[in-house]
Amino acid sequence: MPRSLPKASTRRPDWLPYLTSRATEAAHPALRQYYSLSAFSSETPIEDVPMLALDMETTGLDERRHAIVSIGMVPFDLHRIRLAERRYWIVKPPRPLVRQSVAFHHITHSEIAHAPDLGEIFDELLDVLTGRLIVVHYRNIERQFLDTAVKARLGEGFQFPVIDTMELEARLHRRTYWSRIKRRLGGKPVSIRLHNSRVRYGLPAYQSHHAVTDALATAELLQAQVARHYSPDTPLGDLWI
Repeated sequence: MPRSLPKASTRRPDWLPYLTSRATEAAHPALRQYYSLSAFSSETPIEDVPMLALDMETTGLDERRHAIVSIGMVPFDLHRIRLAERRYWIVKPPRPLVRQSVAFHHITHSEIAHAPDLGEIFDELLDVLTGRLIVVHYRNIERQFLDTAVKARLGEGFQFPVIDTMELEARLHRRTYWSRIKRRLGGKPVSIRLHNSRVRYGLPAYQSHHAVTDALATAELLQAQVARHYSPDTPLGDLWI
């Protein structure tokens, strides 16, 4: 059995034992390659890590009842966003689209009619992810939906470390003096949604709910967060979860 996942409550989780064990124990070859080439140490400085912003649009928020309909990826590091290397897939969900989800992500029945199942593009998707640290805004979508989808198709899960820009904002606003005072006085909490978080850093507004655009927005947000609150030599263990 692979080693247990690092506990999410730990400030400096050590993913390396889990990643290295999965590199030998995963049944699917593409998963083994992902784990063997993506096993970063928690002591690695963030400036030394190639990253990839990941966003997905789904038919809802419950990975047990809903499904992925699109995936966007944008490679980047602290100094450069490689938008020309972005990737985008529309995938066919195992259940029919519902009106509410179409209104949210604007992916229609005709667009998914001839789209591949996630299993058909999984090796290609993993090839893009391999060797890069994944960055998301709200890990409970990307990590949990991918894990559920991979289990359904391969019979084994897919867990991985992420830097969650929403979690970084939450940490910041939980610990600041004025945020604590505001909560005690019954004030409205600070929004850590992607758009509102970007506003605080002076980043431009983008149309939301497109997987590539939101991935780009997440990459820019992390660059701004590191520039303002951390440093290029901050170890991964202080950032990932």
